[in-house]
Amino acid sequence: MNAVRRAGERGYADHGWLKSFHSFSFADYHDPAHMGWGALRVINEDRIAPGTGFGTHGHRDMEIISYVLAGALAHRDSMGNGSAIAPGDVQRMSAGRGVTHSEFNHDPRGETHFLQIWIEPAVRGIEPSYEQKHYTAAEKRGRLRLIASPDGAEGSVTIHQDARVYAALVDGAERVRHALGSGRRAYLHVASGSVRANGEALSAGDALKTTAPEIVIERGTAAEVLLFDLA
Repeated sequence: MNAVRRAGERGYADHGWLKSFHSFSFADYHDPAHMGWGALRVINEDRIAPGTGFGTHGHRDMEIISYVLAGALAHRDSMGNGSAIAPGDVQRMSAGRGVTHSEFNHDPRGETHFLQIWIEPAVRGIEPSYEQKHYTAAEKRGRLRLIASPDGAEGSVTIHQDARVYAALVDGAERVRHALGSGRRAYLHVASGSVRANGEALSAGDALKTTAPEIVIERGTAAEVLLFDLA
């Protein structure tokens, strides 16, 4: 099974300082047909205006991954972490039994463009935790680089769910293949550029849901993609 979710079909919210596209139901956007895909619950494509951001707010029982595409995101949380997240960085926050944090774009001129991803955990009420790692463009060029997994394999950040997240840069003649295990499903999100995946033409913001045994990503034009391998 292959199903395409076009960028223009997503939910959208314009708060002035924040412009956000919602791949799945979120906040005031509700669509019973798009409540998530397996444990993948949220992909928000956010653009934060210069000098603004999310004030301190709380989360619990969610694996939250931030993936910055342009600009920088300043993070502070109740665990005592403070960092700047830049393109190539992957931040993972396990909210567990409860955490508060803030996210700001301190650049006075440029916007911050990032993906906020929520994955439902397999366990609840755990101790909150935080992790941040950097993956170079060379690690993602023409290949799927594992960036999140349940066991921290290959230097990925660790999430509390049977899910694996990969990032890839695909351009020109580069071709990427990924085999799905029996009973698993995948969600491919195009963060930028364009590709073909399992024969479907996809552009920035588009996504492919599939239960096919293999995913083939090819014919990219400056494409950056995220692939979620889910139980």
